[in-house]
Amino acid sequence: MRKGMEERRKELIYKLMIHTVNKTVEQLMKLTLKELETEYKKVQNDCHPHSDAGSIHWTHTKRQ
Repeated sequence: MRKGMEERRKELIYKLMIHTVNKTVEQLMKLTLKELETEYKKVQNDCHPHSDAGSIHWTHTKRQ
């Protein structure tokens, strides 16, 4: 179980680094698993899945 928790911590740290959280890797490494999960939930709430311009799909447009 301990190994699984450590793998989860590493995964969350990696994901938080990708989303450019205002914390260094050293700061993230000091956080507990629960704190990392809380930080990741904040990031998920801020990132809307359709926020990228590439994900916009125009409908009801005339093609000429």
